Amino acid sequence: MGMSAGGGGSVKAEPNVTPMIDVMLVLLIIFMIVVPQIAAGFKATPPKGQNIKAHPEDENADQVLGIDKDGNYYLNKKPINSADLEQLVTQIYAARTVDKIMYVKADAGLAYHKVQTALDVIAKGGVRVSGLIADQTPGTESMVAGDSPKSGGNPLDLSGGKKP
Repeated sequence: MGMSAGGGGSVKAEPNVTPMIDVMLVLLIIFMIVVPQIAAGFKATPPKGQNIKAHPEDENADQVLGIDKDGNYYLNKKPINSADLEQLVTQIYAARTVDKIMYVKADAGLAYHKVQTALDVIAKGGVRVSGLIADQTPGTESMVAGDSPKSGGNPLDLSGGKKP
């Protein structure tokens, strides 16, 4: 960026690129920090609870969708085909005007995208609110008066004692 000392009266229009380079370097540094954080993804761990109230699974009131470790679906402890899930949910919730709630209980080792797929399917079937059921943390008791642990069986046994 030299100046001409000549006697010519012409004006040179040269852009000053130094501020532009400074801005580009700052943006480069920002993107170098942010992009690896975005690519790392979000790791979610399903919660375990301590003060979990026993949840009675009444077939007429609450609908519970169970998903076992292999990704098989159980509607109120009855095995169902994954292709029939949306149709069954639509039949159940089409007649309801209020209380369009479905509880989902999935195996702790199940990949979360399978749970998300099930939540999407039941939402298309008419469920307005989805609730996820957690298990009591092993070795703890509820500290809320009136709560008692569910009796009998393995809490992750979603088949109701039947083998599909």
